[in-house]
Amino acid sequence: MSKAERTSEPGRPTAAVLPLRLEGVSYSAGGHDLLHDLDFVLDAGPRSVILGPNGSGKSLLLRLCDGLIEPTRGRVVWCGPDASRAAEARALVFQRPVLLRRSARANVDYALRLRGVDTGERAQRVAAVLEDTRLGALADRPARRLSGGEQQRLALARAWATEPSVLFLDEPASSLDPGSTRALEDAIRAIQATGTKIVLTTHDLAQAERLADEILFLHGGRLLERAEATRFFDGPETKEAQAFLRGEVD
Repeated sequence: MSKAERTSEPGRPTAAVLPLRLEGVSYSAGGHDLLHDLDFVLDAGPRSVILGPNGSGKSLLLRLCDGLIEPTRGRVVWCGPDASRAAEARALVFQRPVLLRRSARANVDYALRLRGVDTGERAQRVAAVLEDTRLGALADRPARRLSGGEQQRLALARAWATEPSVLFLDEPASSLDPGSTRALEDAIRAIQATGTKIVLTTHDLAQAERLADEILFLHGGRLLERAEATRFFDGPETKEAQAFLRGEVD
């Protein structure tokens, strides 16, 4: 089915919950400080890529932003005019998505039923997001029998169908082959084009260069640099970022 033939497209977010402000945020566990005194603001618009070596705290930071965990110190504050709707206006896709034991179509439909979307609109949204993530032909296939790349795109489709204002993606292509990675990145660009803010973690430099509008460089639980992506890759300011770009730290 072509886009022109569809009765519905993935819709634009309806809640203005950004900016998201982190104020002196730290996180400790097991007697260890894992994130230290983070102060920054995420605004609507640019794709924000949180880049850094393994163990730098990227996934923890994403979970703090999404509200899955609470900071040990500091505050995470939604500051937009619809801030009271932040819980329903954000979505998080994990590195290894959890899919239900049902079809691809039913996985997306279930997420919309939980949001109270009526039957007719659910069917339209499901068809649209599956088509735009290249899963339309696989709609009736059991989700857990899809390939790794297809499962990750299904998780994206399920999140996109809820029309989030902010979509957090945790290392979404870490174990995918180049073809699956390209399809996933195309879907991410399509989601941003509808107005959703993308916040993505990765340690993959090539992916960060392809997707990032801005870079937040995390190292040892600290935010060492924040810069427009081209400027960061042309000449990072800190020795840690310079070593990371040279491949001396992974």
